[in-house]
Amino acid sequence: MPALRRLLNRSVLAAWQWVERVGDVAPGTDLADQFGSFAPGACLAFPIATVVNPQAIHVGRDTLIGKYATLSVGYGPDQESLPARGLVIGERCVIGARACVTAHESIAIGDDVWFGQDVFVSDASHGYQDPDVPVGLQFGSHQPVVIGSGSWIGHGAMILPGTTIGRNVVVAAGSVVRGVVEDHAVVGGVPARTIRRLEPGRGWVSATGGDDVRAIAGAPSFGG
Repeated sequence: MPALRRLLNRSVLAAWQWVERVGDVAPGTDLADQFGSFAPGACLAFPIATVVNPQAIHVGRDTLIGKYATLSVGYGPDQESLPARGLVIGERCVIGARACVTAHESIAIGDDVWFGQDVFVSDASHGYQDPDVPVGLQFGSHQPVVIGSGSWIGHGAMILPGTTIGRNVVVAAGSVVRGVVEDHAVVGGVPARTIRRLEPGRGWVSATGGDDVRAIAGAPSFGG
């Protein structure tokens, strides 16, 4: 029995690895052809969680989207009117496993953006103002989201409607971000606050002030 189990285990794993390779969505596959654009070198890993209205989704060159991803534009596959570029993901991005990116009007992700796993991004939420209507049936306003090039979005972060994240920003794991984040900032927390920011000519300064400054990589260091 141990030998049989080993053989069965090896066979199942080999078959699953084959299915994963063959199931990846890449240029020239049927699903990729349904996207608004799916550039050379891009890959949507198999298994996929959900893809809704791919005709409004654009994926840039050499971008990797991890397993069990949800990519969605609109409220459902039967929606007649959709934004032509509801969800745009730039070039050379890495979108971690189990990411959920749901656009209704506009989510734009720049080039060289990396997500950790379990990141959530949406440009619309639910309302709650009418106490007699279930919250799930009260649709909130659409507020576009922008994530600037070169940014890193940590594991489990949530990017809420109306957020604009600048270039080369670090969003700490588990953070909930809403509003405007300036270029070259480190933010974290619930809600996210600025932890550090780049001060030209000085370095990465703490948001609390004082002498807590981290040198810019490559800059000369002068010890006391």
